[in-house]
Amino acid sequence: MITEHFFNNKLLDIVFESTYYGTVIVDINGKIQYISNNYCEFLKIERELVIGEHVTNVIENTRMHLVVQTGKAEMADLHFLHNDFVIANRIPIIKNNEILGAIGIITFRDLADWKSMNSHINELLINYKFYQKELEIPGGIKYSSHDLIGKSPEIQELKDFVKRVAMGNISVLIRGESGTGKEIIAHSIHQFSGRMDKPFVKVNCGAIPEQLIESELFGYEAGAFTGAKKGGKIGKFELADGGTIFLDEIGDMPLHMQVKLLRVLQENEYEPVGSLYPKKINVRVIAATNRPLERMIEQKLFREDLFYRINAVQLFVPALRDRTEDIPLLVEHFLKKAAAKIGKRITSIHPEVLSLIEQYDWPGNIRELENVINAGVHLSSNGEIRIDDLPHYLKNYKLEAEERSLKDIVEETEKKVIEKALKKFNFDKNRAAAALGIGNSTIYDKIKKYQILIK
Repeated sequence: MITEHFFNNKLLDIVFESTYYGTVIVDINGKIQYISNNYCEFLKIERELVIGEHVTNVIENTRMHLVVQTGKAEMADLHFLHNDFVIANRIPIIKNNEILGAIGIITFRDLADWKSMNSHINELLINYKFYQKELEIPGGIKYSSHDLIGKSPEIQELKDFVKRVAMGNISVLIRGESGTGKEIIAHSIHQFSGRMDKPFVKVNCGAIPEQLIESELFGYEAGAFTGAKKGGKIGKFELADGGTIFLDEIGDMPLHMQVKLLRVLQENEYEPVGSLYPKKINVRVIAATNRPLERMIEQKLFREDLFYRINAVQLFVPALRDRTEDIPLLVEHFLKKAAAKIGKRITSIHPEVLSLIEQYDWPGNIRELENVINAGVHLSSNGEIRIDDLPHYLKNYKLEAEERSLKDIVEETEKKVIEKALKKFNFDKNRAAAALGIGNSTIYDKIKKYQILIK
């Protein structure tokens, strides 16, 4: 155990208080033996009260207790702390081959410049690969940030946050409706991360039969069960070792597997089916879902402890109806992509079609829009997509729209504007009302009238 006679706290203060670093030292049990005053000021805690406390009770998202267990240093890691990221170095203290504890140092100064530089370098590498037409990048990457099309504030904010969160090893939960592009976000995070040259492995948790999901994720040993392959099988986690695993539709994961996944996230180890010993793993987990996990927790369909473990950082991907200003850009992108794929010269979309596309609600989001454009390119016969080239349900929607009264159109538009304002201000009704230039009582009446769901 690290004690006062091993480290002179006064000397440590002289060294560390003169820098732009925050320093903490823990013993072999993960208990704090030293923490610098500037780190205490950053954390808004009193040093006298935390000495002797377990580090996990003092520093959020800390990994110091894990470093003393593994004896492995973690350098230049992004640590999510106080709603932002800091650069963290964690180094085990070893004497005579015995781990005595660990020292952690975080950097306060020039963090924004550091993140900007790394994001810029990664973006240049991605651009290089993109323009070299290496769309199928080795390691499982199919998409990049170039596929996140849009100039709306919602998309610009999302792109910026992706770059910020990418450089750490922290788990990320991507949320959004089906078809919004959650997989593109996952690929982009991997490409902007320090793991970009390592594997990216996608698992669709809802597409694997319940009886097979454990062996798919963790693999199995030879002879583990009747019909097992000779020599066993490597699981998805082992394939992703050193890189990133993307657990899509994690809300569909069976409860018994949620327990095993929680162990992987907590202990960085897993057990192949039929194995007597666990295997260590170094993998970043990105999860995605369109399901209401909070409600599923209440219904005992999703584990609360797993939710908080994967939910270290959340990204919300907006629905297409909430960023309609991006539709023309998306249409142009999908038009060029589809025309190039089938070798057909389609140069434009009739204004009537574009107007209909901008009015439609797109419950299937970007995926539905791309499918519509693909269909239009295939069916078009004169170099331009016209109304007759669209799927029947969209043509019927146009007829229904033409039959609607002005009152219906105004009310529908008003509902959409209020919903967008509420989402922008995190469902703060008073702030949304102020932004819209209406009274508080008015917005309450409109919410009731249009039966707008408040989260």
